[in-house]
Amino acid sequence: PVVPFGTGTSLEGHVVGNQNGITISLEKMNKVLSVNAEDFDCRVQANVTRKQLNEYLREDGVFFPIDPGANAAIGGMASTSASGTMAVKYGTMKTVITGLTVVLPNGDIINTGSRTKKTSAGYNLTNLFIGSEGTLGIITAAVLKLFPKPRGIYAAYCAVSSVSAAIELLNRARTESGDCVETFELISRLVMDLVLKHIPNSQDPLGQRYQHYVLLELVSTAEDNHELYNRFESILSKAMEDGLILDAALAQSEDQRQAFWSLRENATESQKIEGASIKHDISVPISVIPKFYE
Repeated sequence: PVVPFGTGTSLEGHVVGNQNGITISLEKMNKVLSVNAEDFDCRVQANVTRKQLNEYLREDGVFFPIDPGANAAIGGMASTSASGTMAVKYGTMKTVITGLTVVLPNGDIINTGSRTKKTSAGYNLTNLFIGSEGTLGIITAAVLKLFPKPRGIYAAYCAVSSVSAAIELLNRARTESGDCVETFELISRLVMDLVLKHIPNSQDPLGQRYQHYVLLELVSTAEDNHELYNRFESILSKAMEDGLILDAALAQSEDQRQAFWSLRENATESQKIEGASIKHDISVPISVIPKFYE
């Protein structure tokens, strides 16, 4: 058995070595090979991390949107078919990878996919390797879609009356914002309590405890974002009138927005400190979430 190792941020044990096998570290395969901002794509080696890539792209007006909650490597994110906090708008690794370079078990090196927006040539081998967790070959490079960097980002931390109310809020936001919803995270009181207990300087944005919270973020690439901000306020106000939202805080600065995000990003760390058994990625269709949660 041959196990490729990237950054080691995965929580599901894919990179645990085999006593009778070989572990291959990809740590030196960390170069951005090319950026084609005009075509909204790039090609990177497997151990380029998402934060490294976005720092590299900082002046190009584009960014890579998949955020699994850790500074994971692109090869590992491809191998595990990672998703994350912005999947509601940008999808998962399956939707942003257009090609891969893979070393097969017999040593052959193959390139799958292409940089074109559409192609019907050959088998769809790219999606065969995405999510294969290193069992079919070792991913050494990937071609990724890039997206325009948002000019306006507005975040709200809301207490919702129920899980069903949260899903109704999501549906309204998606309908009324013109596909501007970038982030929608449902957070339970249990998780909030653990973060506030274990993570220094964490604060509840609403000042009192509720059973269900939502981190909702709208983005726009337009120069003038006053209309989106006003629309966001209107969505929140109407949802509060209808009893979907019990309380809400709309970030008034980037620092406040980052404070909202720290509550979400420290959820896993707070569970580890508590000694909780961490289970991940149980997925159901959006409309089924309330029934599943119950």
